Amino acid sequence: MAQARVKWIGEGEFVGTDSTKHSLIMSSQDEENATGLKPSELLLIALGGCTGLDVVSILKKRRQTLTGLEINVTGEQDPDPPWAFRKIRLEYALRGTELSEPAIERAIKLSEEKYCSVGATVSGMAEVTSSFTIVRDKT
Repeated sequence: MAQARVKWIGEGEFVGTDSTKHSLIMSSQDEENATGLKPSELLLIALGGCTGLDVVSILKKRRQTLTGLEINVTGEQDPDPPWAFRKIRLEYALRGTELSEPAIERAIKLSEEKYCSVGATVSGMAEVTSSFTIVRDKT
């Protein structure tokens, strides 16, 4: 069973700790001294991290030479509380030599449809779409 702990540390700030004792600070953006991440945007970060781990692993198994990956994740929220995300877009920018477009498409599809637990959770509420670009390293 997955486990995390969130502790209020004052004003609009909280520290979240995962089961392996890694922590991050979250805060309300209404506070003058907001020092942490917005909790709602942590969902976008979690989705990007989850799918990124999958894509890197799958491409490595397919012997693709990946030298970089950035994922820009944007979310469109309802205008009223609870401001649920209704549309989420993932834009993958992959860097490498001789990267195969079909291999990348397959890796992203496998992550979206089979492996990413965060994606599986949010896809029931939000429309999740993706695209990718390849930046070729000079050989």
